Amino acid sequence: MITYYLEMRSEDELKAKPSLEGINIVEAEIKNFRFNKFLYEAVGEKWGWTDKLNLPDSDWRAYAEDSSLRTWVAYVQGSVAGYYELHSQESGNIELAYFGLIPDFIGKRFGGYLLSHAIKSAWSYSSTERVWVHTCTLDHANGLNNYKSRGFSVYDEIHS
Repeated sequence: MITYYLEMRSEDELKAKPSLEGINIVEAEIKNFRFNKFLYEAVGEKWGWTDKLNLPDSDWRAYAEDSSLRTWVAYVQGSVAGYYELHSQESGNIELAYFGLIPDFIGKRFGGYLLSHAIKSAWSYSSTERVWVHTCTLDHANGLNNYKSRGFSVYDEIHS
């Protein structure tokens, strides 16, 4: 497995996909760890996301309801299609902590627009100096290309 670490150091590097008809992206302004847990499971199951699966509710609450984490949800015709989480860190770093589509919505051209929305949201923080994300060879085959196509650059990779 290879884990890729990518970054964007200027909003000008964003190569945004235009908005798509039929998708609505909304911030989940009322924090609810159970919703974040649902999103994590619904998106991550296909890709083997396991790092948080066995966490007790108290850990999920501490993670998802922390003031440094914000969550946006993509809806298509009223159904949850995907989501992303942004984690505000020290020194102006914003991590795209989780990002993805529910399997039924993959291949419908929503990924590029959702990622563009996530990056624009990250740069909207007043203190943002860098947006970063990591992905790996276990994620969707087009994931790394989507990040690069939106303007991210690989700054590190770890082979394990």
